[in-house]
Formats: sequence, C-alpha cells, structure tokens
Amino acid sequence: MDDLTPPATAEAPGEYRVLARKYRPQTLDDLKGQDALVRTLRNALASGRLAHAFVLTGVRGVGKTTTARIIAKGLNCIGPDGSGGPTVTPCGVCEPCRAITEDRHVDVMEMDAASRTGVDDIREIIDGVRYKPVSARYKVYIIDEVHMLSRNAFNALLKTLEEPPEHVKFIFATTEIRKVPITVLSRCQRFDLRRFDVSELMELFGTICGKEGVEADEEALALISRAADGSARDGLSILDQAMALSDGRIAAVQVQEMLGLADRALIFDLFEKVMGGKTADALADVRSMYASGADPVVMLQDLLDLTHLITRLKTARESALEGASELERTRGVEFADKLSLPVLARTWQMLMKGLGEVQNAPSTLAALEMVLIRLAYTADLPPPGELVKAIKSGKPDAAPSRQPAAAENRVADPRPEPVAAMPAPRAEPEAPPPAPPPPEEPAAPQIPESFEGVVALFEEKREALLHALLSRSVRPVSAGAGHLELILDPGAPETLAGQVAAKLKEWTGIHWIVEASDAVPGDEEIHTLAERKANAEAAKRKSVAEHPVVAAVLEAFPESTIEAIRPLVRETEDAAPEAAAYPDEDSQANEA
Repeated sequence: MDDLTPPATAEAPGEYRVLARKYRPQTLDDLKGQDALVRTLRNALASGRLAHAFVLTGVRGVGKTTTARIIAKGLNCIGPDGSGGPTVTPCGVCEPCRAITEDRHVDVMEMDAASRTGVDDIREIIDGVRYKPVSARYKVYIIDEVHMLSRNAFNALLKTLEEPPEHVKFIFATTEIRKVPITVLSRCQRFDLRRFDVSELMELFGTICGKEGVEADEEALALISRAADGSARDGLSILDQAMALSDGRIAAVQVQEMLGLADRALIFDLFEKVMGGKTADALADVRSMYASGADPVVMLQDLLDLTHLITRLKTARESALEGASELERTRGVEFADKLSLPVLARTWQMLMKGLGEVQNAPSTLAALEMVLIRLAYTADLPPPGELVKAIKSGKPDAAPSRQPAAAENRVADPRPEPVAAMPAPRAEPEAPPPAPPPPEEPAAPQIPESFEGVVALFEEKREALLHALLSRSVRPVSAGAGHLELILDPGAPETLAGQVAAKLKEWTGIHWIVEASDAVPGDEEIHTLAERKANAEAAKRKSVAEHPVVAAVLEAFPESTIEAIRPLVRETEDAAPEAAAYPDEDSQANEA
C-alpha cells in the first residue's frame, strides 16, 4: 500500500482494533494487486461513464466489500469545502466520506445476502429505490454474498436492476460467481479481484510491521504469506496473532509453532530421504516433527507444495525462481536436476491420493507414515515409460534408474542363513529334450442328420431366437445331412429358411439346402417339436394316471392333479440303486 496510515475514526481511547480493520484501504490508491480494477474505475469516475451496477468477485479477503465502500465514497464525496463532485480520490474528511467509512450513512445501505435471502428483503430495496437520496448524491446498495439470494429474489430484482433510477447504484460482492444467474450478470459490470502473490503479501505485512513498531524475520513473513493463501485479510489475522505471541520480534520458529508448521528445511530433508528410499530415516523425521507440534496434514501439504515447486523448477525455472527463498534456489534446483518429470508426476499423484487418506484416517500420523512408506518404496522403481521401453526391447529385467534403498532400511528376514552345501559331483550332460508333439488338428464339425439334431445344434450355439422358431413354428417334412424340407407356420418369418441355411453352413462347413414346402399335411398331421414334447408328456401323464395306486389316489382326492413325473430311485442295503416297483416305466406321480 502507498499509504497505510489508519483512517481517522471515532476510536475510544485504549480500544484495540484488529489489523484487518485498522489498515483497511480507504482509496483506490491503497488497493494493491488489483491494477485492472483500479484503472477501470479511475477512468470511469473521471469520464462520468460509470455503470449503474457492479459485481465484484474473488476469493475471501481480497477486498470486495472494501472496494464497494471506496466506490460509494467516490460517488458521494463532496470534498473538504463541500463543493466537490464524484472523484477517484475521496477526501475522507467530508461528512459523506466519514459516514460511509463508519458504516452509518443513511443512503449507503449494506445487506448481507447470507442472512437475508428472500423476496421480502429484496422488496424493501425495490420499494426504496423510487425515493431520492436523503443527503447523498447517489443512493448505493451494497449486497454482500449475493449468490446466497434465492431464485425468486433474483427474479424480483431483475427489472429494477436493468432500469434503475439515475440516483441509484448497485454493487454486488460474491465468492461464488457461478451461482449468480446469468440474467443478473448480464446487467452488471463485472470485476474479478485476483489473489495476492506471496511477494505482495510479504511487502504489505512488512510495511504494517514497521507501522506497528514490530520487527519480523523475512522467513516469518514468508510463512504467514503462504498460510494466507492469497487472502490479505487472512494474512493480517495471522500477523495479528503472531504479534500477540512475540515479544517485539516475530521469529520464524514462533510462526511455525503457532500454525503447526514444520521447518521448511526439515521438509526438504524429509523429501530427500523419501525420494532416496531411506524409509527408516524419513519415519524418524516425521515422528520428530510431530512431537514438535507439526500437523501430519500440513506436513503432507508441504510435501505437495515442494513437489509442485520442483516440477516448476524443472519445466519453467525462471518464473519459479521469482520470489523464491535461498533454500528453494539451492536445494530445489538440485532436486529438479536429479529427478525426472515422470517421477515427479508419480510423486504428486501419490501425495494427492494420500492427502485424502490422511484427512479421513482415525490416526493422521499413522496414515502419513503409510503414505511415505509407499512413496519410498516406489522411489526405487523406474518410471512406467522405462518399463514399457524395456519390455518392447525384450529386456524386462532392466535395472531401475536409481540404486535401491540401503540394506539397513529393509525389513530383516527372521529366517536363519542357509548352510552352504557340499558341491555336487558333475553330472553327465543331459540328453536334449524330446521334440514337442505336433499340434493336434481341430476335430471336424459333426453334421446333424436329423431335424432334432439340427435343433439341438442351434441350442448348443446359443441361437435362442432361431432355436425357438425351429421348435415351435416349423414342421419338418424330411431331414438329412445337408438337406431340410420344412413347413413354416403362418407366424414364422419368410427369411427363416435362409437364416437356418446360412448358420448351418457356417457351423458345419458344407452347403445346406433348406426348402420351405407349401405342401399341406396329409391324414397324419406333422407336428412341431414343441407339440411332440407336449403329446409325449400328455401320454406319460395318462399312463401314470391309469396306474392302480395313482388312480386310487385321484379317486380319493377328486380335485388333485398330477404336477410332475420323475424317476424314483431307492437305495438298497448295499447302496446299489434299483428300479421302483411301479410298472409304468419306473415313474412316480406327485399329487398336489
């Protein structure tokens, strides 16, 4: 920031204000890292081409609400003498500027859409826009977290948002721009507020520490900036906590203990041991950092960040070195020169998968150790690309690209060492193995010689539709090897004969003649296979019903019927089966 002097507010003596509120930007010049937004608003205010509605989007803590208040002050500033107009540099001393800064101006209304989401809340705005401002030049509505409004609330706002009165301005702020309807976005001028870089946050926090009379190590400011994750407000909150923890000087060790971070140098050491396959040493370092207060989830995230940094140093070194620390410039470059891109990509994927496991595990430390053990084991394996090349070249036992892990890091085998055996006498050279027998020729396909054999072949080949048609809609006149004469029922397809001939030729290898006969059956009607089976079943039931025992049962139980017939087998004393005593072909009637 160019000017970080706290605004003059009615602050009670002895009252402490957190840094995020105390050093909130008051003008467009104070906004850092939002050059496109500042330039657009500056030109719009200077030329009078100011839109009637704005939507500001970005992650938390980048200045959306602050920017909205600056726009409101610029629109309503009247200058120290009371004769000024809309300006890009609000004075901050006139009554409108002071009232907006202290959030007490009657014509600048802020609404939190997270708690007021309904149509009734929007109806208050619609009813209020028709009236002119009480004391300001413009009536400004600032709606924070606008994406939380309901669909009906958005629809109720559309017409007013499209054609508001000249004295009304809308400013929306949201962190979820995708949840805002496109009909609303098309009526607004959109500004995307970007995240702050680590270097920008370090500069900001260093300036604030100077204003507060607190010394801070550069490494401590770097740790706070990285923990802020692009949010100035989050970083100021961490800096405020670090100031309360320190005794006039913020040290990196204090910040690490406060945030549960591991020392950056220890993370480099851990990465080196894991990638070198030194499992025991890596687990010892993890235990030591955990005992010092480091969070396993944060340690894994630090390994992910380090892997990403090394990959960037491998692919785009110049941009990755911008703002890098001395540790990252030396050891990071060393890792980038030693490790290949496939290994770094595999490491990233394993760490990403392990992050979810650690976050959901009952014991985060145990889960972290298992992730590092897997990673150390795969560190000795060649990349998949090398394995593919080795297999294609006929050398599947190619050595890996790095040396295997040290012997002391391997699990010792509890079995005793084998005793050396006496050398065996030299044996005579064995005779060459017999030549393998010639491959057997495939058996020739069997050719069915009856219609029943043809139908069975279709069942064997799983041709369910043709098998059903041949069983129920076809009456065979004559059948032989390579020839069929059939009578097709009216419901059978006309192409059935051709389909049957083609399948039989494919399966048997000989040409088949399948004729669809138009002859009408004579005195002895020709039945389909389904009808034959039904007639045989009926005759069998009739034979069983005529048996004296079955007939007596049917007579004793007039409503009983024969449900099924199956062979009856009895076990003799020597376990040899013998036929049943029934004379009807060893059948049994089951009565229902």
